[in-house]
Amino acid sequence: MKRKAADTRASASPMGKPRRGEATYYASYFEGRPTASGEPYDSQAMTAAHKTLPFGTKVKVTALDSGETAVVRINDRGPFVDGRIIDLSRKAAEQLGMVHEGAAEVQLQVLGQ
Repeated sequence: MKRKAADTRASASPMGKPRRGEATYYASYFEGRPTASGEPYDSQAMTAAHKTLPFGTKVKVTALDSGETAVVRINDRGPFVDGRIIDLSRKAAEQLGMVHEGAAEVQLQVLGQ
């Protein structure tokens, strides 16, 4: 009996299909503090925290209410609040138009390293 080779294309992205949930952004007092990757938090960098994606992973974040998008690089761990799937830098939050509200429903699409 011949075995079929496993199809690894579906698992190429650690998240598989796009995920939806709530995004928030870092408070200003985190400026300059080290992230889990060791890199200092920079509010003007396009970075984010995610619970499981490898550091350096690029993620396209789409605000579901406006359709605005931002591409961020994962350099920290979190958020650790139920229902939240990503914490964004202030610059990324500005690009998505969510600074005033403080949070937004988003879709994440992993782009790769």
